[in-house]
Amino acid sequence: MPLPLPLKILALRTMQIAAKGWIDGDESAAEMLGRVATERPFLLLPPLHRVPLRVGNVVELVGPSASAKTHILIQAAVNCILPTEWNGVHYGGLERLVMFIDLDCRFDILRLSEILKHQIMEPNGSMYYDEELYALCMRRFLYLRCYDSLEFLATLKTLHYRLQKEKEVHHVGIQLLMIDSIGPFHWVDRGSTFFPLGGNKRKCLSLQSVFDAVVQDIKKLLLVHPMLVMATKEIILGNAYGGDEVKQNKSLLDASGLRNLASNTQQLPYREYMPSVWQSFVTHKILVRASDDHMPIRHYEEHSVYLSEWLLPSLSFRDKFTVKDVRKFCYVYHDLRTV
Repeated sequence: MPLPLPLKILALRTMQIAAKGWIDGDESAAEMLGRVATERPFLLLPPLHRVPLRVGNVVELVGPSASAKTHILIQAAVNCILPTEWNGVHYGGLERLVMFIDLDCRFDILRLSEILKHQIMEPNGSMYYDEELYALCMRRFLYLRCYDSLEFLATLKTLHYRLQKEKEVHHVGIQLLMIDSIGPFHWVDRGSTFFPLGGNKRKCLSLQSVFDAVVQDIKKLLLVHPMLVMATKEIILGNAYGGDEVKQNKSLLDASGLRNLASNTQQLPYREYMPSVWQSFVTHKILVRASDDHMPIRHYEEHSVYLSEWLLPSLSFRDKFTVKDVRKFCYVYHDLRTV
């Protein structure tokens, strides 16, 4: 049965409105270009440069204590908060916000400040840094500290409003969410399994329930604020081996090349302790550790060498890098030799 004329006209007008809305779109060209630039893959500084990363990825930096994990985060953060260009000087930064959540409670803000000043002075070889640029970049670095899992969960649940407010203030979005480190409350949460929060209907606080909530909250954040998540995790190399046995088995680990670690957890040189919900959430994993080698910088000065290995995705080589001081400014030096 054919439609009456008024209904045909209404249907035609509805189609015209829908077509016009599709043509007009709901964003300007500048907004579209900004969205595409944010979502496309990008490369970070060494040793994170081997695999293109995009917003929505979750990168885990694993390694023993004092293996430059936090320093790698700082390098990536400085590259993110620096502008692409400032007063005719090219810095090559992303010019975006960074949210740094400190769960380890040992973050040194002076270290970040020194690296940022060095990065500002290096392109033009100046002995002085641009204070206006320095202040602008420091305002793009957002810092939070949490002392237990409940405070961490409360932070994640309210982080959307904080990020939205910062976006309105700075007129740029967030690019990196950094968590240093993801497992400091492991044993406390594991020991709290048998302690209910109160009331028969409330869930008991447990390691599994904490990370179920952590993963779900981060996933919700990523839907509203597309960003790259980077988290450090401290491990003990060698599973149950003691310190001397680790050194004795170092040649065995080196010989294996650590190439199949991602596919076979039995070959991991450390015992995985994070809940499976977090492990499945991680999309990229890098192992960093100190090497016994030393790299001579001057005839009277040597610096420790570190190794980085991509476990997920698994790559067939490792990179060497060292962290050194230049006039009290720390930075990562990347050695292109592979071993």
